[in-house]
Amino acid sequence: VEAVLAAAEEQEAEKRRSITVEKELELEYDLGNLLAVDRNPPSAAALRGAGPRREALLQALARDNTQLLVSRLWELPAERAGGAGGPLVAQLPEPTFRLPREKPPPKPRPPTRWEQFARLKGIRRKKKTSLVWDEPAKEWRRRWGYRRAGGDPSRAWLAEVPAGADPDEDQFARLRREKRERVARNELNRLRNLARAHRAGSAVPAAPLHPTGHQDRDELRRVARVARVSTASLGRFQPRLPKESAEPPSRSGGKKRRFEPLLGNLAAERSRQLELLRDMGSKKPVLDITRAVNKQMRQEEAEAAAANKGKKQSKRGKRGRRQQRPGRSGKKSGVRRQPQQQKPAGGGSGG
Repeated sequence: VEAVLAAAEEQEAEKRRSITVEKELELEYDLGNLLAVDRNPPSAAALRGAGPRREALLQALARDNTQLLVSRLWELPAERAGGAGGPLVAQLPEPTFRLPREKPPPKPRPPTRWEQFARLKGIRRKKKTSLVWDEPAKEWRRRWGYRRAGGDPSRAWLAEVPAGADPDEDQFARLRREKRERVARNELNRLRNLARAHRAGSAVPAAPLHPTGHQDRDELRRVARVARVSTASLGRFQPRLPKESAEPPSRSGGKKRRFEPLLGNLAAERSRQLELLRDMGSKKPVLDITRAVNKQMRQEEAEAAAANKGKKQSKRGKRGRRQQRPGRSGKKSGVRRQPQQQKPAGGGSGG
């Protein structure tokens, strides 16, 4: 019995020893971010060596700090989530440590023409309910969009002829034409807003976009690119045109730069830095073999082309143009024929 009790006490002491960590300096905690900062310097002699001893020391240090953080979390007030049988959830305090951002904060969206006009005139936007009562349908319907209250006037079975209108005019065709004009006008305003936002966001002012019927290929390509990158995903999930590239265009219109990840392969980064320092420290200039060979080939081709051009010019006639080939008329060769002189009536050789 004494041996069993001694073994039990030893196991209990071992458990307490595993959750008890002693540090010379108190750790700094930010429980809102689940962060613990250890100010205690590690043993320099143990970290200087390489091999399993160093890895074991780092693992033990990470384990002790994690144990201290978990012990602090258990001291926070907790409650059961989802009833008595739910998991135990701790209530974290507000974070105190401000984490840095990976990317800069997004720039504010430039105001549209209507927003500028409303701010100038002091017009305030009134919030309306999205559902209204539709009296013909006897139900609540949306104020705008598909199956809205009142329905689409162009699809109604009856159309009222306005006062002063031509009685022979097709009112349904007029309603459809007015709807197409409204849709085209809204699309025009949308493209203008996109172009204005694109010009405001770029350092160099872009050419104005004119969504009219007189557009060239470059302008249409620029309008399509601006419309594509106006989405939150920069057009990654938009349907593509038949001859459009698979890679989504950038917001600036140029070649998209690719950066290496911040946390990645440290060995590759070390090798790149060492190679850069080696090139900077070497006294011999770096020779690009491919570029030098291409330059030599272009130079030889230019010399050969100049020599062939000189030979062709030397083969020309005395007057600077090619000799006339036999069998061709003077009209095609550009040489005028002089009229033949009439022989004298006597038939003699004198003249």
